[in-house]
Amino acid sequence: MEITIDQAVKMIQQSKKITFLTGAGVSTPSGVPDYRSLQGIYHGIEAPEYLLSSECLVREPEKFYQFVKHLYHEEAQPNSIHQAMAQMEKRKYIWVVSQNIDGLHTAAGSRQLVDFHGSLYDCYCRKCQQSVAWTDYLQSDRHKVCGGQIRPNIVLYGEGFEKTVIQQAITAVRNAELVVIVGTSFQVHPFCDLIYEKHEDAKVLVINQTPIQLTSTYDFVQADGTVVFEKV
Repeated sequence: MEITIDQAVKMIQQSKKITFLTGAGVSTPSGVPDYRSLQGIYHGIEAPEYLLSSECLVREPEKFYQFVKHLYHEEAQPNSIHQAMAQMEKRKYIWVVSQNIDGLHTAAGSRQLVDFHGSLYDCYCRKCQQSVAWTDYLQSDRHKVCGGQIRPNIVLYGEGFEKTVIQQAITAVRNAELVVIVGTSFQVHPFCDLIYEKHEDAKVLVINQTPIQLTSTYDFVQADGTVVFEKV
């Protein structure tokens, strides 16, 4: 059912246990391009799926590195969506499960956070497993200590998910009385499957530019998330 922005704000304000499932649309107001933009930029070269794959990482490390460097947006700052979610955590039971790898939820102060696909700002050496600063990674993908290949700790195409991450996300959804899906087409598995873990009495609110496909009923606000969260 389509509802107004004010009705959506009221739902969020009146709920005590909320889990937010966030996608690229949450970060586009901060200047981080969404996935469609990546496809546009690299159209005719290679699919982003290959450039962000474990196969490319191993077989063509330089090509992987040059692509991944374009995903960093150091100038990006948390917007009203990230900030509102972090603020709510101080007075309610709040969890954020995000598809985004841009680190903006962390920068805003969210602590009850599951980076479902990892973070660009968590890097390590594949050879010695030592943690490496992301700023060093942007200078070179070779570890100064051992010469090994550095990579960001994100889930690449062709890689599986850690069981602990999946379980943490499932628990966050199961414990919510309101699940709010924000800024995502909600088509990427297994992220979109998390909705099946919600309690049968939990309500679902979708804040997005376009409707999404769900088997269960949900309330829908067709809006930029910033418009809603600035009122929250």
